[in-house]
Amino acid sequence: MGITNDSEGKLMSRLVDSVKEISGLYGCKGVFKKAHGDLVRRIKLLSPLFEELRDGDVKLKDEEARGFEILRIALDSGKELLRSINGGSRLYQVSYRDSFADKFHQSTAEIEAALSRIPYDKLELTEEVREQVQLLHSQFKRAKGRQGEFDPQLERDLAMAQDVEEPDPKVIKRLSQELQLSTIDDLKKESHAIHEYFLSRDEEPGECFKKISLLLKRLVDCVTMESSEADTSSGNSIMLRHRSPVIPDDFRCPISLELMKDPVIVSTGQTYERSSIQKWLDAGHKTCPKTQQTLLHTGLTPNYVLKSLIALWCESNGIELPKNQGGCRTTKPGSSSSDCDQAFVSALLTKLADGDTEQQRAAAGELRLLAKRNADNRVCIAEAGAVPLLVELLSSPDPRTQEHAVTALLNLSINEGNKGAIVNAGAIPDIVEVLKNGSMEARENAAATLFSLSVIDDNKVAIGAAGAIQSLISLLEEGTRRGKKDAATALFNLCIYQGNKARAVKGGIVEPLMRLLKDAGGGMVDEALAILAILSTHQEGKNMIAQAEPIPVLVEIVRTGSPRNRENGVAVLWYLCVGNVERLKIARGVGADAALKELSENGTDRAKRKAASLLELLQQIEDVTTDP
Repeated sequence: MGITNDSEGKLMSRLVDSVKEISGLYGCKGVFKKAHGDLVRRIKLLSPLFEELRDGDVKLKDEEARGFEILRIALDSGKELLRSINGGSRLYQVSYRDSFADKFHQSTAEIEAALSRIPYDKLELTEEVREQVQLLHSQFKRAKGRQGEFDPQLERDLAMAQDVEEPDPKVIKRLSQELQLSTIDDLKKESHAIHEYFLSRDEEPGECFKKISLLLKRLVDCVTMESSEADTSSGNSIMLRHRSPVIPDDFRCPISLELMKDPVIVSTGQTYERSSIQKWLDAGHKTCPKTQQTLLHTGLTPNYVLKSLIALWCESNGIELPKNQGGCRTTKPGSSSSDCDQAFVSALLTKLADGDTEQQRAAAGELRLLAKRNADNRVCIAEAGAVPLLVELLSSPDPRTQEHAVTALLNLSINEGNKGAIVNAGAIPDIVEVLKNGSMEARENAAATLFSLSVIDDNKVAIGAAGAIQSLISLLEEGTRRGKKDAATALFNLCIYQGNKARAVKGGIVEPLMRLLKDAGGGMVDEALAILAILSTHQEGKNMIAQAEPIPVLVEIVRTGSPRNRENGVAVLWYLCVGNVERLKIARGVGADAALKELSENGTDRAKRKAASLLELLQQIEDVTTDP
């Protein structure tokens, strides 16, 4: 049996589109430009295969179609990596180069494994395309066996730049050239990329931020010094030595040209002094003063990274640190103190309540970012009365506003006290509605919010009763890798409550869980197995799992899985096999005896007990069959 031409055509079209998107990511700068370029170039060579299958009348068998689906997932994962390198911070990438090198290696291995599952020599392809795919597959195999090596000189320069108190200026200049961060404009973009990265993380920046900020500061000083030296060539060297330090261009507000005290980012990515840009906006302007682009929204995002760099530069040049205006409580990045300005938050809430669509979207986005920033902000925002207004915006017809609202609630819910306020505001049914009908980002963040709220036992009941289970199962099948993980985490937590187990089983959760369990390359084996272990304690759940013929894959997990997966795997086996001779015989037939014996000696305490109990049951059926 093969997949239908319609679904086959959609799959091939998605693969063609993925390759086109990846091809547009060419031209990376920085230390990963070769790895980035190689991966893009190889993926581009897959295009003729997908186009020929899309445009022809080729029918695929189920296993062949499954191979292409796994390849699609691998390409999507590779696309995420390439995008993160393309638009990400080069200093972060080089500081954590081993981690990024591993990601490139993993992406290459995933694509090669997917290609191995596709019998392209048996497909109805032109000889030219078949030979190209065979050659490409060989390239991926060779690339999978190689680990990228970094320039030893770059390694030494980085060590000196990060660990030595006063590194040689020549070292910093070499780094600036190698990383292609040799102009003020380059460094402004890098500052923005660092800001975006740390703003997107849930945890506090801490030492990681300080290390990268110091490296960026030294690069800024190097470029600024070169600019100053260029000035001395015109005969002004004596005057230069006696005048104030030259303020780097990226530290000046493009409007006032003064050193920025409270730098903020507008929707075009440009940074301004808050008071200057606010005056511009209050005057009714809807454009970015520097680029003249129309602003997508009028929200102002604090540029914590640049603010920290300005403070470091001031300290190193003996200049009094700029004072903030307006009584805003701000702190250095990495601290846990609140950077909420009560007046600013109140103004945002006014826009949430009474503003037009654009103002609501911008205000919800600002609150989303502030709530992500630190623990005190979450308290400050909730106490100001943001929760009911954000809950109301979950029903907004504007998709982006809805995404901001549900994500702001997710970030606020990290605070235990806020969980009750969110539920009391009637949020659960609206969050479930977003989970059903929102954009993919909104659905995924709704799933994460439900998980956060379900930490409280009473909420598990309310969330299940609101119809969340079925929608989470849909996300488990349709979401991105992150979305699937968010859905699985929420389902695991909800299914701790017995009533939700029945809802999940009736909602058809077992079939997608089994697909994830059997797909070792999909990255969801841990989550799928953990949920199955909970469902196997429920009679209906156990029956549905048994119908999916899981015993061979469970025995394999018991034999080769991680300690946690072996523990969950043997637990599911135990529930399935206790009191069922037929299933015990199937387990024996696929080699359970040896796997269980080894686990009973080397597993976790729980795994040892379950394995020993199953071994006894297997021994009992052997004794019955061998008695005269």
